[in-house]
Amino acid sequence: MSGIDWIVMMLTLTVMLLYGVLVGRKQRNSQSYLKGDNQMRWYMVLFGVMATQASAITFIAEPGQAYTDGMRFVQYYFGMPLAMIVICVTFIPIFQKLNVYTAYEYLAQRFDKRTRVLTSLLFLLSRGLSTGISIYAPSIILSSILHWNIYLTNVLMGGILLIYTYIGGAKAVAHTQKWQFLIILATMSFAGFLVVKNMPHGTSFGDALYLAGKSGKLNVINTKFDLKDKYNIWSGLIGGFFLALSYFGTDQSQVGRYISAKDTTNSRMGLLLNGLVKIPMQFGILLIGALIFALFSMKPAPMTFNNDAWQALQKHSPKEAAMLETQHTQLEKQLQNESAVLLQQRHSGASAISKNEAIQSFRNTQAKLNALHTKTQTAINSASLTPEDNDTNYIFLYFVKNNLPVGLIGLLFAAIFLANWGSTSAALHSLAVSSLVDVQEQLSKEKPDETMRLKYGKLHTLLWGIFCILVAFLASKMGSLIEAVNVLGSIFYGTILGIFLVAFYIKKINTKVVFGSIILTQILVVVIYFLNIISFLWLNVIGAAAVVLFAIAGTALWRKQ
Repeated sequence: MSGIDWIVMMLTLTVMLLYGVLVGRKQRNSQSYLKGDNQMRWYMVLFGVMATQASAITFIAEPGQAYTDGMRFVQYYFGMPLAMIVICVTFIPIFQKLNVYTAYEYLAQRFDKRTRVLTSLLFLLSRGLSTGISIYAPSIILSSILHWNIYLTNVLMGGILLIYTYIGGAKAVAHTQKWQFLIILATMSFAGFLVVKNMPHGTSFGDALYLAGKSGKLNVINTKFDLKDKYNIWSGLIGGFFLALSYFGTDQSQVGRYISAKDTTNSRMGLLLNGLVKIPMQFGILLIGALIFALFSMKPAPMTFNNDAWQALQKHSPKEAAMLETQHTQLEKQLQNESAVLLQQRHSGASAISKNEAIQSFRNTQAKLNALHTKTQTAINSASLTPEDNDTNYIFLYFVKNNLPVGLIGLLFAAIFLANWGSTSAALHSLAVSSLVDVQEQLSKEKPDETMRLKYGKLHTLLWGIFCILVAFLASKMGSLIEAVNVLGSIFYGTILGIFLVAFYIKKINTKVVFGSIILTQILVVVIYFLNIISFLWLNVIGAAAVVLFAIAGTALWRKQ
């Protein structure tokens, strides 16, 4: 990066860091630190909910996901609007009425302390692991810019975001998320504009969409019902609904955003607007990835988007790297020529037969390039030259570093860092609140006073920060980060959702049976996942349904006995 980019990035991050510290520097008591005094308006709830979900993973990995697999990932969000309605009708009124610190506090009143602690432990495990992955995402950027070891940048990124989360608590998280998300949306929108602007002269936005479409990257909707297919309209509507219902309704990192609102109306408005805005936003981010694919159909693409890994292969196996590069150069020239022919025929009114032949030739060359890219990545992995198994998470970063103007590169990198701070700080805060309120205070015989409770809250924040940094060290082997986070969530979210469904909708249920149902269901979901029987989104449906069925059947047997 240039000196101007460094100045822009560091200035943006420093201002946001100082703002977070100043906003949250005076914590009067645990209520202020843990819940922000319940003063958040609807727009703060909206920005908080969206910023918590839209981490750096969203802005780094989603364009890469679309580049490699097309835009079908957007179907994952199709069940979200309906889930928001259910949460607003059922979940929010109960949480607001009871004035809970966490979602799991309600379970102690509905069932018993054991159920509350077990459910919170499931949340802590899933959210702690996911947050570690979120820390890893911006560490990739820092490692790429500074050419530092990825493990060192994990420690640096995790340490920085700990500062204002530790000091400021709920207020610092909520107020910084508002500005973070506005900066992110503005810079990502401009990045999308620059993708089109960087197309070869004479190539329109329609031409770029045409190439992306003929490459299969605009596969937004897939109506084929297949339980093993990760992304189709059925898994998105049904599996996505259950995942969103669990994530926004029972995950403390999200529940904590809207239970800190002024009242039920503000909570509902913020959550409903999130359901309306989320799909168009994700569509736009994925579209950037599809357009980058079209761009590199007309301009030379690198051997691998992780340039450090490619340079390491050149040093390690110069002959193999030279051979791969020669093949790549030939195929790239061929693809560019075929792209030009395809666009020429689009505008010249060529016959359908000629168009089909050109499209088929275009796709065949792309398939050869994909195979060569896989071969290159295999050579890199075989020599253990990089901790990452693929370069999906580097695709958008490569475009930013090589195509954006001076100044904007630094701002966009800063925006991605801010996205990480917004989501990860919220997650760390929720982990600290839940482990303190739902575990420590439930298992401890003595209840701490306000002073000690505030100290414990900060200590839990610190400990979870350290844990998540350690998890980030393992994230390099998880492939596409956006997919890894959602797979991880799906393993636990269905079970957690099932517990709340039983609590809300089944009045007469045996408490001991519910506890056993949770354990049985979680074992079942883990077994199904490792057997790879169905797509991960369906695990949310299975988990929720299994808890309900086990609880009903177990209660019936208990009564007979």
